[in-house]
Amino acid sequence: MEGENVVQRLAFWSIFVGMGVLALKYAAYHVTGSVALYSDALESIVNVVAALAAWWAIRVSHKPADQNHPFGHHKAEYFSAVLEGVLIVVAALLILREVWSAWETPKVMEEPWLGLAINGGASLVNALWATLLISRARRHKSPALLADGKHIMTDVVTSAGVFIGLVGAVITGWTFLDPLLAVIVALNILWQGWTVIGSSVQGLMDVGVPTEETMRIRDIISANAGGALEVHDLKTRIAGRVTFIEFHLVVHASMSVGDAHVICDRMENALMEQIPDSSVVIHVEPEEEAKLPIGTAAVPFA
Repeated sequence: MEGENVVQRLAFWSIFVGMGVLALKYAAYHVTGSVALYSDALESIVNVVAALAAWWAIRVSHKPADQNHPFGHHKAEYFSAVLEGVLIVVAALLILREVWSAWETPKVMEEPWLGLAINGGASLVNALWATLLISRARRHKSPALLADGKHIMTDVVTSAGVFIGLVGAVITGWTFLDPLLAVIVALNILWQGWTVIGSSVQGLMDVGVPTEETMRIRDIISANAGGALEVHDLKTRIAGRVTFIEFHLVVHASMSVGDAHVICDRMENALMEQIPDSSVVIHVEPEEEAKLPIGTAAVPFA
């Protein structure tokens, strides 16, 4: 419950942080007329819209299971992340459109140092906020919050590149650097948008846990499978912050239902304790269903 509240609060305040950064970046563009700073401000608009979508999705994902959604609403966060990826791509295309106009009629920036100072302050706010979002998102397994944090961190990196490039443009007087930097920003944003969409689609398609986590799950099961004969057909999938774990447990055919249930409870409790927000389903089978020869000292995986 505490993690749920933390994630929802961060998603809510991300909206206002995004609006503040947007105001600063638009002010930087307004005083300079720089197309590169315009591209930076345009991405901040996407940040605000994405923050709104993430806040909505996180609220939905924490709703309890109901009759129509017996497995919960965890995947709602992936829809938010996909939307954010699409918005990132749209922003990149709008930037490229603006670059075309600037390339045809390049102009010298007005009040460059003031604009760069304002933009630098906005980037510092973004960097601190993105670091907080990413750390909390990973701790509480929130895809929407993680996508939001990574997107903002991308904004920080591109803003740093724009800042360095525009300083060079001011010093050298090379006006073509302004639209050139905007193109680089747009291409980077396109790549990030594609990455966000790809990872979110994987979540919607029930991707399994990474290999390292699978081995950890196997170790937990083996350490708590005393009294069983074999474990096979281990399957996992990730839905938002929840890890679904399913496997078959082979026991002696003569074992009572109560004794088999004790083993299942022990394994389930161990998994849920060491893998927070996990949901465990165990299929108990008689020894005739074993896939390996029975009689080894340890409980084997098939």
